[in-house]
Amino acid sequence: MGRNWIRLLADSPDVTLVGLVDLNVAAAEAALADAGLSGVVVGTSVAEVAAASDAQAVVNVTIPAAHHPVNVEALFAGLPVLCEKPVAPTVAQGLSLAAAAEVSGQLLMISQSRRYYRTLAAFREQLSTLGDVGVITTEFFKAPHFGGFREEMEHVLLVDMAIHPFDAVRYLLDQDPVSVYCEEFNPSWSWYSGDAAATAVFEFSGGARYVYTGSWCADGLETSWNGTWRANAAGGSARWDGENDPVLERVAPADGVAPDPVADAVGLAGDAASGSGAAASAEEIGGALAEFVDALRTGTVPSGEVHSNVYSLAMVEAAVLSSSTGAKVRIADVLDAAYAEALAAERRPDVTAALEGWGVPLGVR
Repeated sequence: MGRNWIRLLADSPDVTLVGLVDLNVAAAEAALADAGLSGVVVGTSVAEVAAASDAQAVVNVTIPAAHHPVNVEALFAGLPVLCEKPVAPTVAQGLSLAAAAEVSGQLLMISQSRRYYRTLAAFREQLSTLGDVGVITTEFFKAPHFGGFREEMEHVLLVDMAIHPFDAVRYLLDQDPVSVYCEEFNPSWSWYSGDAAATAVFEFSGGARYVYTGSWCADGLETSWNGTWRANAAGGSARWDGENDPVLERVAPADGVAPDPVADAVGLAGDAASGSGAAASAEEIGGALAEFVDALRTGTVPSGEVHSNVYSLAMVEAAVLSSSTGAKVRIADVLDAAYAEALAAERRPDVTAALEGWGVPLGVR
């Protein structure tokens, strides 16, 4: 991912790559040489490289375990950060980072790259015209042979992959999760050590239910990497195959007046052509960079701002807890436990004070 970001930053008209940080300086220099770049400051410290290069922002593409220390170093060096998902390995560390962003006064945005698919934006626009959503589903079936650490991970599907659709459904519904019941298992033919299949049912604040079913050892008839989606709402249903333009079918409202086919056609053409806002300007990490730059220039709060993004990580943690205990889990309980853990673990007095000032997780109940 670091090399992908180097290519994106080097080609972007909006930013200039001025520094590269890695504990392995030789690896950093090799990556720059492969990209044909020169004049880029290289070092092992974010703060030192930023000072030497006059950097104005940081893109954090380290492994998840390094997200918290690297983000804290950058934020308190006075630098806004665009960080790869997940915000941190645990919700507790995510809450600590939200407080650190408040204290430092800097933006911390998480790159949830799936939000930037043009056709996902079109799917969201369709849902917004259908009224209350009752059920939304994702089916995800792939059979990747990664090798390495993923095949040894516990809860591999939920921890390593499910955060993408979990975050996407929050984007689609514009609601926060309330609870989840989840079951994991490992098919007999699985090449993973941990559970590679799962089904989770989430309740959302507006009453909608979200059902996620997936497997990472599902040879044959594979879905896209975004999965396949279906939503049923008061005004009809919509489907998205994870790649192409979504499909919408309206139903007549209770007053018996049929939908206007011309209006529907115009609406669909607009959605498919342009999506909505910054999310439609580019896809995947390019979309995240575009929204990050726009937020810094305009002061607009981006969709991946850390306080909001913590809820996506909480969905993963709650699903794992539900699977482990066999019980339905409230998201508020996960946040409460993480808040207590964050307070106990925090070592910066100023961040501790910010956490204590919330009173409850993220200051919201």
